[in-house]
Amino acid sequence: MRQDIIRSIPSVNELLESPEISKLTDRYPRRLIVDAIRTVLEDIRQAVTHKKGMLQHSLNCDTSHSSPPCEEGDPGVVKGLAETQKIDLSPQRLSLFVQQCLRQKFCGIEHAINATGIILHTGLGRAPIPDVAAQQIQNILKGFCTLEIEKNTGRRGGRYHHIEQLICMITGAEAALVVNNNAAAVLLALDTMARGKETIISRSQLVEIGGSFRMPDVMTRSGAILIEVGTTNKTYLTDYRNAITECTGLLLKVHQSNFKIVGFTETVDLKDLVSLGKERSIPVMYDLGSGALIDPERFGLPHEPTVQESIKTGVDVVTFSTDKLLGGPQGGIVAGKKKWVDLLKRNPLTRALRVGKLTIAALEATLKLYLEEDLVTEKIPVLTMIFAPLETMEERCKRFMSRVTPETKAFMSISTVEGFSEMGGGSLPGEGIPTKLISLHSEKINADKIVAQLRGNTPPIFARIEQERVLLDMRTVYDAEVDTIAIALENICRS
Repeated sequence: MRQDIIRSIPSVNELLESPEISKLTDRYPRRLIVDAIRTVLEDIRQAVTHKKGMLQHSLNCDTSHSSPPCEEGDPGVVKGLAETQKIDLSPQRLSLFVQQCLRQKFCGIEHAINATGIILHTGLGRAPIPDVAAQQIQNILKGFCTLEIEKNTGRRGGRYHHIEQLICMITGAEAALVVNNNAAAVLLALDTMARGKETIISRSQLVEIGGSFRMPDVMTRSGAILIEVGTTNKTYLTDYRNAITECTGLLLKVHQSNFKIVGFTETVDLKDLVSLGKERSIPVMYDLGSGALIDPERFGLPHEPTVQESIKTGVDVVTFSTDKLLGGPQGGIVAGKKKWVDLLKRNPLTRALRVGKLTIAALEATLKLYLEEDLVTEKIPVLTMIFAPLETMEERCKRFMSRVTPETKAFMSISTVEGFSEMGGGSLPGEGIPTKLISLHSEKINADKIVAQLRGNTPPIFARIEQERVLLDMRTVYDAEVDTIAIALENICRS
C-alpha cells in the first residue's frame, strides 16, 4: 500500500504545469516554486514511511483560510494512511501545501493590516510613512537623484545639507545630523563627546531599549566611562554636582520614554542640568528617544517633551528617533549646537552609521509636513491615529458590521466594545487611548485559531486576544482595510 502511494506521487514537472500551481508564477519566482514543490513531495514521502516531515501535521490541517479543514488533534498524513488508507495527491490538494510552504519559507516582507491597536508596533514596522513620503521614495527609486551634488554648480555636495536645514528650521537647533536609528545617534554622540571620559547619568535612567540593548552597554561600547548618581527613584542636581571631577566629559539625561516610575520620585529638570553644565564648562546631552515634534498634551494626552522645548533649554546635543512620534522612516537625529554636531560629522563612525537616499527622501518629505502645523495631524498617519476622535472608530465599526455576512454572524458572535489602544514603540508608556473594537467569539473555533487564520490571510491581519475573545482595534485599521477584514472572516467561516 505504501509503495502504491509513493508511485502515485506526481512529479515536480506535473505539478509545475498544473493550472493550480502555474498561476503562482505571478506571485513567486519559478525557482522558489520548484523548491517548495520538492519540499512538499519529500515531506509526503517521509510521512508515508512514518518519518517526520514538515507537513506531517499539516496535510490534513488548516493553517489559513485557504487550507483544508482538520479535526482537533488530527496527526496528519500518517493517521490518514493508517485509518483510511487514502491520501489526496491531486494538484488541487497539493497546491494548497505548496502555497503554504511558500508562505512559510519565502514570504518575505509584505503589507499587513494592524488591528492590534498598538500604533507604533515594532513587529509591524512602527510608523507608517505619509503618502507624500511614499511618493517621494517612488520618485527617487525610478532613476538618479541629487543625493550628494549641488544642482547649481555641478560640484560634489553634502548628503545632509537640505535635510539639516529642515531639521534646524523646525526644532530651532543650530545644526543636525541623521543616522540610521536613535541608538546609533546615542553611540555616535557618546563616542565623539565622551570617549575615555566620565559620563554622569542618573541611575533611574539606565534604561533598556528594544532588542535588549541597554544604555550602560551602549555607553561602554562608545568608550565613555559610566558614572551613576542618585537612586532608582530619586536623583537631585547635587548628585550630579558632587560627582563631577576633572575627568568628567559629559552630563547625560535620558528620557524615560518606555516606562514610568511613579510615587516617591525626584528627577533633575533639563534646564537645571544645562545650567550646571555651563557653570562647570561640561557639555550636556539629552537622549529624548521618541522624538515628538508636537506635544500630545494639546490633544488631551499626557505631556511629552518635544525636541523644540529641549533645544530651547540650551542643551548641547539632543538625540531622538524619526520612526516613532515623529512619524517618519527609521532613523535617528542628532540636533543641537553646531560646535558639537560638526565634531560628530567628522567622526569616522558617521560613515558607518549614515542613511541612504530612500531614508533621506522619506524623512525630508515627512519633515516638510511639519511646516504646515495646522494640517500635520491629518497628513502623518501616526498622528492621525493618535488624535482621531472616537467617532472615527465608531464609523469604522458600523461599516464593518454592515459588511459582515449573515453566514459569518451565524458562525461567530460579533459585537462592538470599548477599549484602549496603546502607543507602543517605547512611547507614552502606560497611557491608554480610548477606542472602539470589534469583538469576535465562536463556539466552533477558538480564539487562537481565529487569529492564526487571520495571520494566514493575504494580506496578513494581526489582532489581539483578551478573555478568549479576538479583538480588532479600529484605531490602527485604515478605512480601506475594513472590507478586507470582513472578507477574511467570511473565508474563515467557509473553511
